[in-house]
Amino acid sequence: MDALRGLALLGILMVNSTQIMDPYASEGIREPGAAFVDGFAMWLVTALAATKFYLLFSFLFGYSFTLQKASADRENADFTPRFLRRSLGLLVLGLAHAVLLYNGDILMTYGLLGLLLLCAGRITPATAVRSAVWIYGVFGLALMGLGALAAFDPGGGGAEKEKIAEAVSAYRGDAGTVLQANLDRLPDAVLGVLIMAPGVFAAFLLGLAAGKRNLLSRDGTSRSRLVRGAAVGLIVGVPGALFFASASVGPLDERWQYLGLGVGILTAPALTCAYACLLLLLLRSPWGDGARRWLAPAGRMALTNYLTQSVVLTVLATAYGFSLYGRMGTAALMVLVCAVYGVQLAISDAWSRRFRHGPAEWLLRIITLAGTAQGRADR
Repeated sequence: MDALRGLALLGILMVNSTQIMDPYASEGIREPGAAFVDGFAMWLVTALAATKFYLLFSFLFGYSFTLQKASADRENADFTPRFLRRSLGLLVLGLAHAVLLYNGDILMTYGLLGLLLLCAGRITPATAVRSAVWIYGVFGLALMGLGALAAFDPGGGGAEKEKIAEAVSAYRGDAGTVLQANLDRLPDAVLGVLIMAPGVFAAFLLGLAAGKRNLLSRDGTSRSRLVRGAAVGLIVGVPGALFFASASVGPLDERWQYLGLGVGILTAPALTCAYACLLLLLLRSPWGDGARRWLAPAGRMALTNYLTQSVVLTVLATAYGFSLYGRMGTAALMVLVCAVYGVQLAISDAWSRRFRHGPAEWLLRIITLAGTAQGRADR
């Protein structure tokens, strides 16, 4: 699980970096006159990462729910108040993250949908899988239908250009204008929570089912099943990702953008599954110890690393620091992403040698265990 989280951190960083640093990516429109190398870099990010890695994080959230429940049962502790406090902690952290740093927050979604997961915690694995397929299938097909309608009525882009100009002025202004811009965009962040909710909750349910079957243990899934999962995932996911990127970034006409988004979201779980299966196969290979040694410490500090990524990028992008919003091409940005991720891997490894939890994980643990003997000991 920790190694999978460590991989997901890279995908999340790739996507969020474009949203934080690029006003055109933030508004979901193509940048006119972008250099070929930047357009191709954005195409790769869209095809390989966009809509895939938040699903992996969500799957792991559902899986970890079963581990937290098992831990509470071993301690004869009441799990419900623990998880409610944890969800509240995530909600507050997410709100602060959205207001102070980056509106495209996932923590608020986890905090709210965690309550639904708590209600669904006793369902059988088979029921969880069927429910996830129905929820995500209806969600994806609805988006595809809306996208098909948009392809015949593309509309104009004047309003988006005005929003880009306003955003550039605000984020390059001063700390006050940055904060005000984030507050103005908070309703959009809440809308994003609602839009992402079906996909996130479906991934929660799949993780719940996998956790109840202990599928991520070394003996939980056979090598042949991992190979089949990777193969099917690539066969289904790659064509959808290519169409999604081509419709979003080019060369397809912009009127296909929303249909591409629908196809991309509908096929994203397949590519996410392929990524997970390929990494699990790598971890069982002769190179597995090395991959685990690098990825697992970062995954154990996933919340700290996620928040740190936003701090670093926001300082670079906005008037909090260097005001590079809209001034860095995507290709250069991906070089920066690799550097930030490499530093995070190294720091996470060094930190984990001395401490059991990352700073944000420690804070969330204190909130989760508040009032218990373990919580008082942690403090």
